[in-house]
Amino acid sequence: MVDDHGVRGDAHFVGPIPDVYERLLVPMIFEHAATSLAAVVAQSAAKDILETAAGTGALTRALVDRCPDATITATDLNQPMLDAGVARTPAGAHVAWQQADALDLPFEDHTFDAVVCQFGVMFFPDRVRGYREARRVLRPGGSLVFNVWDRIENNEVPHVIQSALVEAAPDHPLTFMSRAPHGYFSLRQIRDDLACAGLPDPTITTVDATARTNAAEAATAFCHGTPLRAAIEDHETLTLSEATRIAERALLRHFGSGPVVAPIRSFEVVARPTT
Repeated sequence: MVDDHGVRGDAHFVGPIPDVYERLLVPMIFEHAATSLAAVVAQSAAKDILETAAGTGALTRALVDRCPDATITATDLNQPMLDAGVARTPAGAHVAWQQADALDLPFEDHTFDAVVCQFGVMFFPDRVRGYREARRVLRPGGSLVFNVWDRIENNEVPHVIQSALVEAAPDHPLTFMSRAPHGYFSLRQIRDDLACAGLPDPTITTVDATARTNAAEAATAFCHGTPLRAAIEDHETLTLSEATRIAERALLRHFGSGPVVAPIRSFEVVARPTT
């Protein structure tokens, strides 16, 4: 039995993905989290903010709103996601967009008051290295602020979709969502990784929210607007259209024909370097 491990890279947000991601996933699962995370950053009164894995800018826009006097450097590994973010940046916002690898940041030591990452550290191939890079560019007293999804079973929409896809093709299971975006939920592991990077004793807060969508949009969002798309397109038996239909039918069975209202759970983490 083989799975979709390593298919084209779990952090490959390219092609048509950015448009679907911004149009469907952001309002469904990212906007509330971005507002919440930006409020945490605003409490620190940071003036120079680095955002890694900025994507299409959901958190960037929330930071502009909540931290209007700050200068924001928004980075991402994927240029197509940055292009989408640039196009949606509010006029007059103090935002500089730059392609950068969070594991090898092109910035001097002690440059930023805060390093912020929304739902990106799960995709880091070496999280400790990524945390060390964040620590390196932080000024004394600065903070690393990020969030991660809880286990997939506590995030109902992706759980329903993945379960249906695995059932449809058990010999070649599509497990991207539980393995990547929902694969870094152990609070002990998060604490241990941060401690190894010189960021011990983080504050971790559970955030419960609600996804509001419909079956067709949710199926399209996850099958077309995440790296799951690449795994499906490389699949031995399923096509993208077939997988999307399977996901939609599963959501209709689970939630009914009306609106999809489903729980979301994530964790917000605030970590500071040792002195």
